[in-house]
Amino acid sequence: MSNLIPAALRDLLDAPIVAALATILPDGQPQVTPVWCSYDGTHVVVNATADRQKHRNMVERPRVTLMVVDPDNQFRYVEIRGIVDEITAEGGGESMDSLSLLYTGQHKRYGIEAPPRDESERLLYKILPVRVSFNPLTR
Repeated sequence: MSNLIPAALRDLLDAPIVAALATILPDGQPQVTPVWCSYDGTHVVVNATADRQKHRNMVERPRVTLMVVDPDNQFRYVEIRGIVDEITAEGGGESMDSLSLLYTGQHKRYGIEAPPRDESERLLYKILPVRVSFNPLTR
């Protein structure tokens, strides 16, 4: 399935671009949340905690969509429709630290100055692409 994401657009998943993650609420309405993500060659990986609505949505209704738009070219994007194939705590904290470094230049706590809050364990949500739409063109 990893070949669904064209090589010419994989840089959008490796760059510090905030993606829009759409999950499905219990009443069937979509919920869209900005997320940091990475790509392991097979899955798009999102990191979150179990105390979030998006966690409950992905556990109960694992069909999701991610949209990543190139910040330098609004006409270049990739939309990934997929299934949450795995949810694991293994590597969750390390992944968050790695994403924080990529997105903020700082190693821990998202690189922001914020008071610590009680937080559940970091989880990885591995999304297997099922359908990919894209526009690789530049304008």
